[in-house]
Amino acid sequence: MKTALILSLLTFVSCSSTNYGDASATETVNADWGSTDLQTFATEMSDSLGAATQLAFLDHPGKDGDKRITVYMGGFDNLTGEHIDLGGLRDKMTAKLVGTGKFRIVAEHKGQGEIEQQVRFQQGSGRVDPAQAKAFGKQLGADVVVFGSLRDITKTKSRSLETAGVKTKDVFFQLVLQCVNIETGEILWADESEIRKSQSTGIFG
Repeated sequence: MKTALILSLLTFVSCSSTNYGDASATETVNADWGSTDLQTFATEMSDSLGAATQLAFLDHPGKDGDKRITVYMGGFDNLTGEHIDLGGLRDKMTAKLVGTGKFRIVAEHKGQGEIEQQVRFQQGSGRVDPAQAKAFGKQLGADVVVFGSLRDITKTKSRSLETAGVKTKDVFFQLVLQCVNIETGEILWADESEIRKSQSTGIFG
């Protein structure tokens, strides 16, 4: 009887399950960088960039009839103490900006590699109708580049009698982005967004 009970308990303890959750729900597992931080920063910065009146249009002889600003999404530097892939933040912002219809977005480095491979295939494989084969030298030239950095300030308070055995971690994230005119070097837009998170761990945590 005891053996059966022990086996039942071990089976219960060792069971695991996986469930789908709401991808947009606030993630509060800990104070480290998480999905909610990515979504919050991407939304706030994309909205700010899209609402900037100085980025409504840019005219020069090569623009023809489409005066929308052509944007290159540059590097987002991670200056925090965490290992964070900010490519996800840049990609999410790119998707949101494309969705507004206010900008023309040109491909970044990885996309350029894919483009080069496809053009060389169309030009040199003999499989593509020459009348439809694309050529180099006709891409849009970006008017501006968007780039920036993510920083953090992290403070911890260890367990003590004063804190009743509770350990606290406070993390402050700051994202600063700029949009710079490639030809003139002028900063046309700059904004920052901040998030503060606090995590408390009990004596048994």
